[in-house]
Amino acid sequence: MKVMLLSVVVALVLAVAASYVLSTQQRPAYQAYVGSGASVGDPGENLVGRNWNGMNAGDNLAHPHGGKG
Repeated sequence: MKVMLLSVVVALVLAVAASYVLSTQQRPAYQAYVGSGASVGDPGENLVGRNWNGMNAGDNLAHPHGGKG
């Protein structure tokens, strides 16, 4: 019985330690993967424009892949 309790305590200690280490090492993707090629100024901005309503402008055109036109 002592071995079971000791193993549970050790597992909890390891889990808390791993959680602490991982939380101190993580960074958001926009900070971790910074490159000069395709960077966006502020990831919180709407990237398609202020007045975009979710509908594509070319929905009335014929679709080349067999979709409805």
